[in-house]
Amino acid sequence: MKIPLTPIRFLRYAHEQFPNKVGVVCGEQRFTYAQFAERAARLAGAVIAAGAKPGDRIAFLSTNCHRLLEAYYGVLEAGCVLVPLNIRLGPAELAFVLNDAQARFLFVEPVFLPLAESFRTTVPSIEASFLLHGQPQANWLAPGNYDELLSVSPPFQCDFMQIDEDSLAELFYTSGSSDRPKGVMLTHRNVYLHALSVIAAGQTSPSTIGDMSCKSVLLHTIPLFHANGWGTAHTITVAGGTHVMIHHFNPVEVFHLIERERVSTCAMVPTMVTALVNSPARPKYDLSSLQVIIIGGAASSPTLVKEVEEKLGCTCISGYGLTETCPTLAKSPMKSDLPLEGEQRYTRQAMSGFAIPGVELRVLGPDGKDVPHDGTVMGEIVARGDAVMEGYWRQAEATADAMQGGWFHTGDVATVDRYNYIQIVDRKKEIIVSGGENISSLEVEKVLSAHPDVYEAVVIPVPDERWGEVPKALVTLKPGSQVQEDDILEFCRSRLSHFKCPRSVEFLESLPKSGTGKVLKRELRQKYGTAPKSTVA
Repeated sequence: MKIPLTPIRFLRYAHEQFPNKVGVVCGEQRFTYAQFAERAARLAGAVIAAGAKPGDRIAFLSTNCHRLLEAYYGVLEAGCVLVPLNIRLGPAELAFVLNDAQARFLFVEPVFLPLAESFRTTVPSIEASFLLHGQPQANWLAPGNYDELLSVSPPFQCDFMQIDEDSLAELFYTSGSSDRPKGVMLTHRNVYLHALSVIAAGQTSPSTIGDMSCKSVLLHTIPLFHANGWGTAHTITVAGGTHVMIHHFNPVEVFHLIERERVSTCAMVPTMVTALVNSPARPKYDLSSLQVIIIGGAASSPTLVKEVEEKLGCTCISGYGLTETCPTLAKSPMKSDLPLEGEQRYTRQAMSGFAIPGVELRVLGPDGKDVPHDGTVMGEIVARGDAVMEGYWRQAEATADAMQGGWFHTGDVATVDRYNYIQIVDRKKEIIVSGGENISSLEVEKVLSAHPDVYEAVVIPVPDERWGEVPKALVTLKPGSQVQEDDILEFCRSRLSHFKCPRSVEFLESLPKSGTGKVLKRELRQKYGTAPKSTVA
């Protein structure tokens, strides 16, 4: 028997098995899985009544909320394609994405109405725009809001046996840090098998790390439009866990929700975790329910992993993935044949990790051959698996380039050790080449983050007449710190080879960040350093 692989089946399953369990918490609102499923079905009925046809792209401009979560199922029930938009993009960037996707409908949160107003006339494909809550005042908005639309729409559930599992389900756009954003095509099959692989990674772990069960309570600290956020819309649902929504990351609100909802799991980028462990409000809250924090989106450090476990009282591991891979490729729990403790364990859990079930990872040198598994020789990570994208939307050439040899080429430079743990060294375009030597900015940043006075740090290349380029450290300090540049440089020299050490340090009040809290290195390179390179020297 062959049943189409589609994430629509996840909410159907949760509705059948856990109908009366609270599945979604959003502010003061609580929805059981029966209510969650009915609302998603009514959304499907509403967009069909509005004229949506199979394959139409439907965009959402929204922070994390129950309505956006419902779209992950309702839009697909209608046979359409979900396009979650990055709320941090400017008008021109959003117009580019919507025009490229040829989206027909736009659902917008009230706070983003001025933004939508600024680009709407430049996106002719949008036939109707719907307000997510509140009362529409502008004449370009459809009458009524999202909830009113659902209240008058009969629920619609498709016959998922008729779904082509290789058809497009979700269209996510890359950040466009070095080029125009590219639409990543994720199929029903991609999304379905990714969720099962992530769950299997937890269930087969030698510990309870990443365990997915109906007892799981996940706080959505990562925006659902981001690579680290959207996979959880499926894993938590099929497991019958509880989704806890938070509109914007704020340490005090995070602590409050962990305590109130007995949150067990969070996924965060390093800057979020750094804010939590350094927050003076932390001791005021009961965080005993927290079992695991998974750090992704950017490289972690052993120092940060240690601080999380000591100050937040939970296990901390890393994860690795990309928009093009749904996103998870690897996680870093301790393998049972590696009974490491102390600093060695923190170092291991800060690594990018080993492949989850359903994923194959290789690290290839410039000659296209696997590098030695010695944890030293660098190469590019390539991946193959069920969750790797179908390709880039309307970009056949870019797709062919990324999928050379039947493997997805990530653009991430890494090493791999004898236990098959991958360690990201840098992006290919961000490796610092000084006097012919490749320097990993991430390696230097991990040393900087170990300094007791450093709050955050990034390393970028700056021009040098003799060496071509050398590392420069951009650092923010913890409150009250009086540390000087020489102190930071000496700290690095005692822990790194001389050629890897920063030649200068600049202290900043803050570092520019994306909507998920990821440091925007490209902006810093443009302001303080050199333009991004296209290849590794």
